[in-house]
Amino acid sequence: MSPLIEAARRGEDLLPALQDIVRGFGFDEFMYATAKYHLRPGNDERMWVVTTLPVAWVMRYDQRAYVECDPRVLSVFDSSMPLLWDHASERGRSVRTDEFLADALTHGIGSGVAFAIYTTLPSRNIVSLSSATPNLCKERRDAIVRSLGDIVLFGQYFHELFVKGVIEKGLAPGSVGAALSLRERQCLELASQGHTSIEIGNRLGISDRTVNFHFSNLISKLGVHNRHEAIAKGAALGLFQPTI
Repeated sequence: MSPLIEAARRGEDLLPALQDIVRGFGFDEFMYATAKYHLRPGNDERMWVVTTLPVAWVMRYDQRAYVECDPRVLSVFDSSMPLLWDHASERGRSVRTDEFLADALTHGIGSGVAFAIYTTLPSRNIVSLSSATPNLCKERRDAIVRSLGDIVLFGQYFHELFVKGVIEKGLAPGSVGAALSLRERQCLELASQGHTSIEIGNRLGISDRTVNFHFSNLISKLGVHNRHEAIAKGAALGLFQPTI
């Protein structure tokens, strides 16, 4: 962890140190995401993402709303236990999940481990380490299990570094200014009509938790503080037709 700590202390790019640690655990890529709540009245959560994955994949994941069917995210929503996953364990759950797995594999994401980070302040956090291998052999699974304690501790420590080095300093998410996905525009338009997250989820066939995830992401992209500001800015930008 020393190179990562030093890079954070000097304000340098963390990705090279992250990549070395991740490869030391036998994985290829790293992803961390946090939906952090503002502790100010009237402000909603925003989304930050740090990853060693190519920008092209990050954009594709975002625009195709893969968060709705990504087994790593769904597991973190539903369980406090780490998920050790590959194609053998996850294929066949749904058509969209199979679509995600096939697409992810073409971008070098075939298996890995994902887990939630629990904190004293309200937020939703996920850490994922992945490799290009679609099916894990018993020896590799056993090796991951033996290292799982260190992997989770690494994820927890990275979260602490990120919170202190970025969020507590008031730095904006890197997604500010990015284009909203079709799903995010749908959520925003339905919210402008007065629908709650539960009602939006029922209309779109997704959970209200996933709707809230979409809102934290689009709030970050629009550079606003809450859902009401997002609706106003979305209308001003012509992202949807305001209800008269």
